[in-house]
Amino acid sequence: MACCLAAAIAVVIRRGLRPLRAVADTATRVASVPMAEGDVSIAERVPADQVDERTEIGRVGAALNTLLDHVSTSLQARQHNEERMRSFVADASHELRTPLASIRGYSELSLRDPDLTDGTSQALERIQAQSLRMTALVEDLLLLARLDEGQELVFDTVDLTRLAVEAVGDARPAGPDHHWRVEVTEDPVIVAGDTARLHQVAANLLANARTHTPAGSEVTTTVLRDGADAVLRVHDDGPGIDPSVASELFERFARADRSRARKTGGTGLGLSIVRAIVAAHHGTITAHSVPGDTTFEVRIPARPDDPSAIADQ
Repeated sequence: MACCLAAAIAVVIRRGLRPLRAVADTATRVASVPMAEGDVSIAERVPADQVDERTEIGRVGAALNTLLDHVSTSLQARQHNEERMRSFVADASHELRTPLASIRGYSELSLRDPDLTDGTSQALERIQAQSLRMTALVEDLLLLARLDEGQELVFDTVDLTRLAVEAVGDARPAGPDHHWRVEVTEDPVIVAGDTARLHQVAANLLANARTHTPAGSEVTTTVLRDGADAVLRVHDDGPGIDPSVASELFERFARADRSRARKTGGTGLGLSIVRAIVAAHHGTITAHSVPGDTTFEVRIPARPDDPSAIADQ
């Protein structure tokens, strides 16, 4: 008799907790949905047969469904605002290109006047320098906006080995007081990608290493094949990355210099552009840094049998 009573109680308890298990399962599935960025949709809900406003546990399920409705609406609003902001940045950047080109052109033309005073010449040179800097910023913002929209890339077969060698060759004149090394394999490392943008990735990483390391530092660029990935590494033996900015290193306008001084002439968009280009190639970028040992590693799927497969994804 006691055994039968215990079994009956166990069945009743399990049935009573079934809605709570449904709530827990739903919460677990929702927790696994990435919500940090992009178009996020939360379709998970507590099943209707487990929601009952007449019971305490049923009300928990109903409350969770209401909460998920609000979260889903908020995420959709966030995505809409992000799309509007990207569109605004792209349109504004595009419209600014023409007046900036005019300012630069008129300043260059005016500097050719032999009758300019020293003060006027210096003022025009400053105008020209700042117009060039604003043009670089506008071009970077326009590139990021287009990459966010899935535009700007033209896929082809790219020899990552040759690209890295050329990028280092371009970096040497800009950093003659640094030691530049290239470590590549005899066999080319081929990927399906946009040659110009991948060259920009390498150039930005090398410029970043040059800018944030003292004279005499060694910068080593490595290209190799690791399983299904093509790997590009840029290593330097400089002072390393400040731990306080490591978590936001690839964010837009992130700067190691908290004073936001313009000593380097950079826009603070270089690494964010690198991440956007790498992501558009279905790759990843990571950074590891301690004093004397800083490495940026880019991984991109090596060329498949059909190079157009990546572009079609």
